[in-house]
Amino acid sequence: MIRGILSTAAAPDLKPGSGGRWRLIAALAVTQTVGYGVLYYAFSALIGPMSSDLQISTATAAGALTIAVLTTGAMAIPVGRWLDARGGHALMTVGSVLGAIALAAWSQVQTAPQLYAVFVLIGVASSMVLYGPAFAVIVAVTDPVRRTQSLLAVTLVGGFASSIFIPLTGRLVDAYDWRTTLLILLAIYGFLAIPLHAVALRHTGPRRVSAPERASPSHVLRDPGFWLLAGAFVLHSAALAVIAIHLVLYLISLGHPPAIAATLAGLLGLLSVTGRVVTTVSLRWLPMATIAAVILMVQGIAIALLPLFGRHLLGTVVCLVLFGLGFGVASIATPAILLDRYGSTGYATIAGTLATPVLISRACAPLGGAVLAAAVGYTTVILLVAAACITAASFLALTRWLPAHHADPAAACPGA
Repeated sequence: MIRGILSTAAAPDLKPGSGGRWRLIAALAVTQTVGYGVLYYAFSALIGPMSSDLQISTATAAGALTIAVLTTGAMAIPVGRWLDARGGHALMTVGSVLGAIALAAWSQVQTAPQLYAVFVLIGVASSMVLYGPAFAVIVAVTDPVRRTQSLLAVTLVGGFASSIFIPLTGRLVDAYDWRTTLLILLAIYGFLAIPLHAVALRHTGPRRVSAPERASPSHVLRDPGFWLLAGAFVLHSAALAVIAIHLVLYLISLGHPPAIAATLAGLLGLLSVTGRVVTTVSLRWLPMATIAAVILMVQGIAIALLPLFGRHLLGTVVCLVLFGLGFGVASIATPAILLDRYGSTGYATIAGTLATPVLISRACAPLGGAVLAAAVGYTTVILLVAAACITAASFLALTRWLPAHHADPAAACPGA
């Protein structure tokens, strides 16, 4: 089987329109799905039994994931610089190996400090193998006309990571124990991610640009529009992180049974895929920044109405469906907007510069939400989430009025 996977992914011919591009995209779609599923989403199904076995609180255990996300944020800029200079082949292959080592170490931890040390490794590995590096590889090797289509293909498949790996991990924990479950997940991850990155990416590299184009991506820091983008995605990331962690508890507080609350929250992951499709189809008529602004505005209005209509099942479903359509929009919107605004020269470094505050907000927001919920109640937290989404939408809309010069105009993503 592994030989078949390798032969499918090997030696991609990346000429526009060739099958080689889709072999590369298929390989990255698989590695992103299993990567997010094992390195991130599986944690939610493991935290309970792991906390009990290690005799630590769930809050202490949850801090490990926060450490991982913060580490990923700290690594975003150096990883981006590496990708711009050397490409993703070695980086993503080594990152896959490091991720496998971290999973093996995780299965053996005995104390909270050991757990936190392992999650520093997981954060480093995640910065080397997840969406950021994968998008940089796609930008470097694909025809500008096909970039958005290629990015969508990867994020569409990756959007099912939570739907696959959270229930899979839960079933494995029920059948075995959390340590054995991690070893099984390690086998799945190592079997797929390491060989696919090692083989499918071996003929890829950084985007080749002429000497005059090799200007430092630091020019974006002088662009007011970049700071609006950063503010928008920081606010939106924080809002989604709060909802992802606290939605079930809020729905229970509204009177929904725990099983129903969990099922309703599970809609968000599935709807994120639908939202990505809607976003990409809409590119035929509107620029990405405008589409994302509209979707974030709808999200803000929908979640603001949840305290009013959320005590009824139908009202809750309608609010969460509208909110869920934007749950994964940032994954496809961020690279498209950056390419549209700045072109592809230095893309990975620019994306890493933006990712750093976004990941920090994602890591810290759930704790802030918990503190606020304890102080002023969940309704206020939900309304603050709505305000964050609406403000983020306004920032994205304003970027359309602040033009930026591309470092390489011809490489900008058409239609994005």
